[in-house]
Amino acid sequence: MSANVYTVQNLLVGKQYRSATLQGEIVTAEPHPHAVWYEGCDTYLVKIRTPHSYKDHYRTVAVKVGD
Repeated sequence: MSANVYTVQNLLVGKQYRSATLQGEIVTAEPHPHAVWYEGCDTYLVKIRTPHSYKDHYRTVAVKVGD
C-alpha cells in the first residue's frame, strides 16, 4: 500500500487567494528567499494571477507546520 505524498507547494498551487486588496489564483509557490519568520510557520512566496489584470502579483503566505 502506498501513500500520496504532498508538498506545501503542491497544496498551495491552484488554490484561490483572497485578501482585502487582492483576489486571484495561486499559480506558483516557493519557499521565501528572504528570512521571513513567523513563529511555528514556514513562509512561501506565492505568485497570484488575477482574472482582470495583465500582471501577476506576489505575496508572502505563512503556513503552520506541525502541531
